[in-house]
Amino acid sequence: MNQNYIPTSNAVSRLVQELNKLPGIGPKSAQRLAYYLLRAPEEQARFLADAILSVTQETKLCSICFNATDTDPCPICRGDQRDRTKVCIVEQPQDILALEHTGIYKGLYHVLHGAISPTEGMGADSIRARELLERLQSSSVSEAILATNPTLEGEQTAMYLSKLISPLGIRITRLARGLPFGTELEYADDVTITQAIEGRQEF
Repeated sequence: MNQNYIPTSNAVSRLVQELNKLPGIGPKSAQRLAYYLLRAPEEQARFLADAILSVTQETKLCSICFNATDTDPCPICRGDQRDRTKVCIVEQPQDILALEHTGIYKGLYHVLHGAISPTEGMGADSIRARELLERLQSSSVSEAILATNPTLEGEQTAMYLSKLISPLGIRITRLARGLPFGTELEYADDVTITQAIEGRQEF
């Protein structure tokens, strides 16, 4: 018999396996979470299960910006106080949360849902670039802010989008280099993001 084998219930093993599939959750963290939930009141476990089901069943993509939302259009796209001459282009919906948290940017957004990465099978057709171009062609946007992550994939995506948008005569800017290369927008602090927005440069 394998001495490293630790007997446990099938239900716990299944939960550990599913938790381990989440980003940033390794085997040890998955085990800790599983045993925490095992000891938690049943009501708490039900609340968590209901929240997970709700987010998968009730959340959709905004038909304008492709942000995650439970209403269409999303609150940002239908907000009367937003500056409709600016569109900030981000890779993922969580990047919007990081930018909105600073309170400095008052324009609109467009979510690509990824970045161009040939090694991962992500080409130009895999991101919402075509929808972005159609949106810019039929709107009064005068500035497109490229807020893709300062990574190799983010830079490739920004270059591609710049070539796509340039013929429209729209001003193209890029977040300033206050963001260290190789980091992701959602993990940057408020001060760094604020400096990046205020110091954005022509692209």
